[in-house]
Amino acid sequence: MTVKKFLAGFFGTNCYLAVNDETKEAVIIDPASLPENLAECVEKEGIQIRAVLLTHAHFDHIMGIDAVLERYGRLPVYVHEEDVRMLEDAAMNLSGGCGMDYTFPDGEAVKDGQVLPLAGCEFEVIHTPGHTPGGVCYYVESEGVLFSGDTLFEQSVGRTDFPGGSMSELVRAIEEKLFILPESVHVYPGHMGTTTIGEEKAFNPFI
Repeated sequence: MTVKKFLAGFFGTNCYLAVNDETKEAVIIDPASLPENLAECVEKEGIQIRAVLLTHAHFDHIMGIDAVLERYGRLPVYVHEEDVRMLEDAAMNLSGGCGMDYTFPDGEAVKDGQVLPLAGCEFEVIHTPGHTPGGVCYYVESEGVLFSGDTLFEQSVGRTDFPGGSMSELVRAIEEKLFILPESVHVYPGHMGTTTIGEEKAFNPFI
């Protein structure tokens, strides 16, 4: 698997393209927008998009969904069951407060521990509430890759001062669900730089 990072949306969200090198199938994680350089990459390399994965439903991770579906056809858009309502409500996903009122009504709910077979890989859903009630990480064990959204950052963690946030839940989820993964696992967060589980266990001041 090759993971390509693109900055998307107003807040420079990390939007990822996870590509199966053998089949050229891919999934898009957290499309805050559809960056032109991502679209160019897909076209140039002949990549086939198979799904959209949302780590949570805040507006700065979801506002490119319609553009993705318009360009690549009807695709499943996966979101944790506890963030489905947020995806459908502009006030809850915070887009309303920015005067954008973005919603998406067709998210497909996933649960903790569910494995999504996509693009020839298996994406395990790890429920990590705290930033939002339905925050998740997606773990591809065979590749040693974790997409952590706004749960775990490089020497930091996601904000918990939004409605539904909880620092105690977030820290507990990181300790009990993420820090049990191999230390070599590469972590691709929703903002900031890439890190590893081992580096965060050793240096993250919030845990």
